[in-house]
This record gives sequence, structure tokens and C-alpha cells, in this order.
Amino acid sequence: MNNFVAVDVETANNHATSICAIGAVKVVDGCIVDRFYELVKPEPEYYFRFFTQNIHGISRADTENARTFDRVWVDLRAFIGSLPLVAHNKKFDESCIKATCRCYGIDYHEPPFYCTLEKARTTIPRSLCASFSLPHLANFFGIPFDNHHNALADAEACAKIAMALL
Repeated sequence: MNNFVAVDVETANNHATSICAIGAVKVVDGCIVDRFYELVKPEPEYYFRFFTQNIHGISRADTENARTFDRVWVDLRAFIGSLPLVAHNKKFDESCIKATCRCYGIDYHEPPFYCTLEKARTTIPRSLCASFSLPHLANFFGIPFDNHHNALADAEACAKIAMALL
């Protein structure tokens, strides 16, 4: 794939509608051309689960003055345009985006949504890759990757993996 937007979301807790950060990386003609990142204030005042807060480092204080999803979505939707979406474990990211859109009464009519995790599982022999997690796949493809669970860093790693896999 040469043209797409890789996306990643982080959630405040185990509720799909508790998105607290969104990262996106736009790829055009096989090159990363733009990035989008924003903290999101989850509504209604979702609690930040200790477990998830320790994973991504985002707390209620970080999102207190952030925009809510409905406002962020307008800008992200414009950023995406008509490009297809890609995520690593799209089942999670897509379900969060769809659930949060429903929560705000936003019609979700998105272009095709592809998954680097699914593609890796079907194309890379298990004997060659210890795990199909984002950090392991980045390592497998020689992609420098740190700051795992930062939505923008994850979206960028996903974009680079997608360019190699899709």
C-alpha cells in the first residue's frame, strides 16, 4: 500500500468509548507526509484505570483541558480524507472509534480499514518472528521504535510496517 492513514488510539480504561489519545500518520506515494496527534478528554468524566494509565502514561490531569472526541474527530476526519485506514490490531482501534462515534451520534462512514497484525499473522512464518506485537514486528523489519503506547509513535510504527506488509 502506498496511500493510507495509520491510526492508533489509547483509552482511559477498558471502555471502548474512553479514548484519551489519538495518533495518525499519513502516507502518500509510499512516504510519510503528515502526522496528527491529540489528547482527548473522555466523556462522560471517565475514570483513568491505574493499569491503562501505567501503560500509556496519560492521566486525567493530562486530558482535563483537551478537546472531546467529537471536536477532535472533525479535524482527524479532514486529515484522513478518502484514504484507507490501517491499524495494528484494527479490531481494537476500529471498535473504539466506532463506539465513540456512536456515543456522540456521529455517523461512521469510513473508507476500508486494514490490519497489520492480521496481515503479519498470515504472511510471516511464526518461526521467523517471536511475536506479532507492534514492537516485535518493528524489530523484525528493522524499524526503530520506542515510546510504545504513545498513540503517535504506535501509528508511525504501524505505518512503516504497513508499507512493508500491505
